[in-house]
Amino acid sequence: MEIEDDSRATSYTTLAEGPDFRHELEIRRSRFITVLRRSPDEGTARSLVAALRREFHDARHHCSAFVVGPDRMIQRSSDDGEPSGTAGIPMLEALLKRETAPGVTDLSDVSVVVVRYFGGILLGAGGLVRAYSESVSAALELAPLVQRRRLRLCDIDVPHADAGRLENELRGSGFVMANTSYEAKHTVLRVALADNSDALAEAHSRVAALTAGTGTLSPQGTEWIDVP
Repeated sequence: MEIEDDSRATSYTTLAEGPDFRHELEIRRSRFITVLRRSPDEGTARSLVAALRREFHDARHHCSAFVVGPDRMIQRSSDDGEPSGTAGIPMLEALLKRETAPGVTDLSDVSVVVVRYFGGILLGAGGLVRAYSESVSAALELAPLVQRRRLRLCDIDVPHADAGRLENELRGSGFVMANTSYEAKHTVLRVALADNSDALAEAHSRVAALTAGTGTLSPQGTEWIDVP
């Protein structure tokens, strides 16, 4: 889907597409079941809490936190009955402070719920903070993550006879090919570029060189794309 996006960020890290990721720790006889979900909006994030309340209906606490958006503007947390500040905020901080590369903290579009089954031993406020923070951090250490980048889409109209050759040359020049469609009179090659003016100018020059000046780039908006 083509979209326009005015966020300041041009990339961030999130969970890879797939089922919810689960991890469990036992801390002083209490079970802490951590569930991570890729959540591109607040509704998806909140649905995880509702689903786990039904699944683990006999658990004492379903504490939660989530961060949403390329700029991480939406941030929420809940202690769900634990002493104030001992669960939700430490969980949110574990998301926000997770390093996805040395010195980089850009994790977003992620919701997490920690389901706690009380084991009969009181942990105290400090112990709860450590337990909930450690539960989220341990799950994130094992969860599959991907970088999500905002890329600018551009179309190139070329004669059918030249499409295969040009596509191979574009790939060889480092272009990311987003799509190829066949119209009645020509083939449309869609490329994805870094969303900045330098990348667009360089692409214009490269396409002109590869097509002897006959090919031009037609901007088609931007799209967020997972990058392995």
